[in-house]
Amino acid sequence: MRNSDNLRVNTNPRKRKWGRLLQQAACLAVFCLCVLFCAALLTRSGVVSRVKYELTGNEETWEEAAAEEGYASSVEEYYYDNISEELHEAYREIYVHLMRYEDSGDFLSSVSVEDFWTAYYAVLADHPEIFWTDTSAQVEESSLTGTVVSYSFDVTVESKERDAMREELEAAADACIAQISADATDYEKIKYAYEYIIDTTEYDINSADSQNVQSALLYHSSVCAGYSRAFQYILHRMGLFCTYITGTIVGGGDHGWNMVRITEAGSSDETLAGVPSASAQEYYYYVDVTWGDPVFAGNMDGYTSESTISYNYLCCTEQDLFKTHVPGDSVALPECTSDAYDYYKLNGMYYESFDWNEIYQALMESVRAGDARTMMKFGSEEAYQEAQSALFEEDLLNDAGQYLMNQNGESSWSYRYHTDDNFYLITIYW
Repeated sequence: MRNSDNLRVNTNPRKRKWGRLLQQAACLAVFCLCVLFCAALLTRSGVVSRVKYELTGNEETWEEAAAEEGYASSVEEYYYDNISEELHEAYREIYVHLMRYEDSGDFLSSVSVEDFWTAYYAVLADHPEIFWTDTSAQVEESSLTGTVVSYSFDVTVESKERDAMREELEAAADACIAQISADATDYEKIKYAYEYIIDTTEYDINSADSQNVQSALLYHSSVCAGYSRAFQYILHRMGLFCTYITGTIVGGGDHGWNMVRITEAGSSDETLAGVPSASAQEYYYYVDVTWGDPVFAGNMDGYTSESTISYNYLCCTEQDLFKTHVPGDSVALPECTSDAYDYYKLNGMYYESFDWNEIYQALMESVRAGDARTMMKFGSEEAYQEAQSALFEEDLLNDAGQYLMNQNGESSWSYRYHTDDNFYLITIYW
């Protein structure tokens, strides 16, 4: 046996050199593949575009793009003003992509998926004129940065059809506006748009494009979102403030409505009910056009509709609305406590307290005038309950009924009535 101490290994210097070269070449190949893979991954995920965008240092890139390309917003953007300033860049980028009809592509602002959705929803809530997409989209999140790097909006109207539809919508809104007196107050404009949407739109859960303005303005069939966005769109065309509010119905599902603002100069000689005398004060009011629709309201309240618009939801307070509506928490809301434009107050149908003689006179004046109905809204639940008792359990209605019998040559009379516990409202149909 050969002693290991005496073992000798003969090596070839040339072979050893080629081995090292092959090993280095293999490492280089692996490195190149890794670089190519990472480059492809970064390019596909939009990170390269993001880096180039951030290196420019232009914080106002999207604002400038909107202005330069003629997309600067002409309406007051309530959601933009009330979301975090950190999301303004993403908001404006989404807005510019939408206005350019860029339905998919890289997303350059650095935001999380959750923040992307906040900004996207805010854009749609501020801009009913963006009618070709709904609230759905697909986004890609980078595993490296944890931010959105690409987007794809779900569209309902193809890009080649949008310009023509935009013109149709503008014409439809302008046809409504043309019927409003040039001397109309802001409230009168709001009231007319409220009535116009209700009169020309049928509530139908199967309506086409029901989440967008065209469903109500062009197809005349929609649900709450379409009613509200059409109302907002018309008010924007008149230069009035209006925003879109979403939330839920007490005991029900999702719902959408609006918030408007009316500015009052104030006067030392005359003060609207509920509005203190002041100079150029702004007051916010809620409007739910959908619940003003008599067909929808009739189905909701469980009584046969009288085919008359409900004005409960025209410029109402949060005290009245929040008995049935619960706003979401996507954006902070101002107080809506002024009842200066309560329809019943403006039209002499409001009673702060119950007074037998006052209600008696109102009933008699109504039947003498040949009104089809008498409406009475009370300022408290106590007054409302007193009125119901006097009207329907005692004899407050007797003289009015006797007058009707004499007028019509009848020996008997009948009436129907409806009570609304949320608004303390009594309606008597003669």
